[in-house]
Amino acid sequence: MKILITGANGFMGHGIIKELSESGNEIVVSDFTDFTYGYKNVSSIAGNLFEIENPFAHFGKPDVLVHLAWRDGFKHASDNHILDLPKHYEFLKKMVTDGVKKLVVLGSMHEVGFHEGSINENTPCNPLSLYGIAKNALRQMTELLVKNTETRLQWVRGFYIVDNTVKGCSIFSKIMQAAADGKKTFPFTSGINQFDFLDFNVFCKQVAAVVLNDTVFGTINACCGKPETLASRVERFIKENNLDIKLEYGAFPDRPYDSLAIWGDNTKIKKILGED
Repeated sequence: MKILITGANGFMGHGIIKELSESGNEIVVSDFTDFTYGYKNVSSIAGNLFEIENPFAHFGKPDVLVHLAWRDGFKHASDNHILDLPKHYEFLKKMVTDGVKKLVVLGSMHEVGFHEGSINENTPCNPLSLYGIAKNALRQMTELLVKNTETRLQWVRGFYIVDNTVKGCSIFSKIMQAAADGKKTFPFTSGINQFDFLDFNVFCKQVAAVVLNDTVFGTINACCGKPETLASRVERFIKENNLDIKLEYGAFPDRPYDSLAIWGDNTKIKKILGED
């Protein structure tokens, strides 16, 4: 297969490219600048996705599109989520119209909004942030887009990804940044909320497995399938990385749109991984 990965130079791109580069398929990556991370079977085509007239031909008629591209993913109130929404739809529409066989699009548990308990593909969505609203709208639009076409859709709904890079914008990256700056305390919330955490390398393996799977479609949760308190996971993260830093509990209020306990139903991803 030829697999096109957009937004490939973002937070999740390099790990997913690494996994797919080992699959024996031809990988084409795209972002604003050229790069391949030095992986085999990977070529790069730089550019602005939204300015390409015929993206399917431009990227060499890929069989599969893995759409990771998204601005301001960690800034949930950014207007760019709504402003970019029609551009994402138009890009995906061009790819489907011209014949891409499969779309794998990165979603988010923030599509669901406030919910207590496990999330599956039938869980009603009522997003409470511009980020969640835009992701949920794109999911619904893409489902309509591929209906009555030969293009299949796998909507990969991400949860909370744990990585020890200093380059990201997650709480884990911010803790790494603070420790690198020599800080001994880190301002924190109450930490009582329970989320579905997944280590970065495991998440990338799950996404790659979805891309290479042609039997399970629709919304697929990339998750571990169980909740853990934010405080517990962050304290464990500090120990795992031998950081000399302590959490300053209560320095920030808990976000009003965060659920007290929310996690993914991992039935589909376990089937894809052969673990069911």
